Amino acid sequence: MKTLPPGLQDHLGSGATTLCWCWRLNRGDGTVLGFTDHDRALSFDGVAYEAATGFAAGEVQSALGLAVDNLNLSGALSSATLNEDDLAAGLYDNAGFQLWRVNWQDVSQRVLMKSGTLGEVTRQGSAFQAELRGLAQALNQKTGRAFSGLCDADLGDGRCGVTLTPISGTVASVFDARRFTVSGLEGAAAGDFTGGKLLFTGGANQGRAAEVKRHSAGGGVVTLELWQAMSTAVGTGDGFTITPGCDKSFATCRDRFGNGVNFRGFPHMPGNDSVVAAPAADQKRDGGSRYDN
Repeated sequence: MKTLPPGLQDHLGSGATTLCWCWRLNRGDGTVLGFTDHDRALSFDGVAYEAATGFAAGEVQSALGLAVDNLNLSGALSSATLNEDDLAAGLYDNAGFQLWRVNWQDVSQRVLMKSGTLGEVTRQGSAFQAELRGLAQALNQKTGRAFSGLCDADLGDGRCGVTLTPISGTVASVFDARRFTVSGLEGAAAGDFTGGKLLFTGGANQGRAAEVKRHSAGGGVVTLELWQAMSTAVGTGDGFTITPGCDKSFATCRDRFGNGVNFRGFPHMPGNDSVVAAPAADQKRDGGSRYDN
């Protein structure tokens, strides 16, 4: 149940209302954006809500208990602050949102209807549709560790313990927004940067990062392929820094990084074949370890 401000309660009871919707987005980089479906801009709580942005809200679904509420928001990429490049670059991934019902004649008369995070965003031409997920969505996310033969830590994080030193490079030639040759990485073996992180330090993509899908080297030519195309064109001479990648296997952790003691997987966990297999005649049957110490 919503508690309405006295002024808004009186306004709703008057029989003739002047209401609109206002959306507030809080991006992960700290940028705060406001939009409204009213025909003129509004402002409250230090945020300007831009009008005539082409936003339209779909049906709001709410339920009792812990069911996940959701709302679809669609519109055109007509706002100067909302564009396809920023969406493609992931700047709106998991952004926080607030949905307000506001009396546009007196913005002090408003009520917060819903808050949560931005979910899946789909784009087609100059239009987009975004899923707004309620706070209960967090209860659907898996937390804690998973039992797997591969490591579940990220290379270089606190659980991994490996110290990463970024290496600088420069784009030498460009195939497309995902594949390009580089200089500055000639001393690395092919595959060293597969799964690594590339951060552009120059060019149109400056400040944006991507994961490396494939790192190949041969004949003095080093080629990088990204998992996802950059939102703007990659140019010859663009600078970047890159950190090594890891395939999460115990052998790589032990042999390449000398970090087997911090391996966060379960390399000796038996698979389905081992679970259902009958013991060999010379195999121990005392309930102890299957592996020699």
